[in-house]
Amino acid sequence: MNIVLVGYRGTGKTAVAELLAGLFGLRAVHLDDEIERKAAKTIPEIVRDAGWPAFRDLEEAVVARFSGQDGLVIDCGGGVVEREANFEALRAAGPVIWLQASVDTIVKRIRDDVRRPPLTESKSFTDEVAEVLARRTPLYQRLSHFAIDTDSLSVAQVVNTIQRLLIATWDSLNSD
Repeated sequence: MNIVLVGYRGTGKTAVAELLAGLFGLRAVHLDDEIERKAAKTIPEIVRDAGWPAFRDLEEAVVARFSGQDGLVIDCGGGVVEREANFEALRAAGPVIWLQASVDTIVKRIRDDVRRPPLTESKSFTDEVAEVLARRTPLYQRLSHFAIDTDSLSVAQVVNTIQRLLIATWDSLNSD
């Protein structure tokens, strides 16, 4: 079994994945890093050279590869919900946990992140986050088994919450 983390950039997925992996004796896999490795380019370079659809194609291939493995904490990029094909693969891989945060929290956490190109054109950064988050929220809701608001929680508190959720629901998760 795997544990799958989804959510917008800046919600804590990468840090939580590392701690969860250590706690459960699993391996953390960061899909954005795997996409960059597969393409031998950074995400901004992929998008600049080939566009968002090409990036999503790479992402879909990487999701398929890792969701078929076992013993992982899969840290998904924020836009993994943009492709329907990823839903079935990720839900079959293990419990999907949506890490949430408010627009203000996300903006504070990722304002200086240069790893990702803009997702919309001619919007302020805050407006872009609000617009994209509004579009993706119903997709995250549909994909996830659980949701955790990370606004006021430390990484350790998020990990403890996930641990409690998984222990409390272990039997039902394994019967899906």
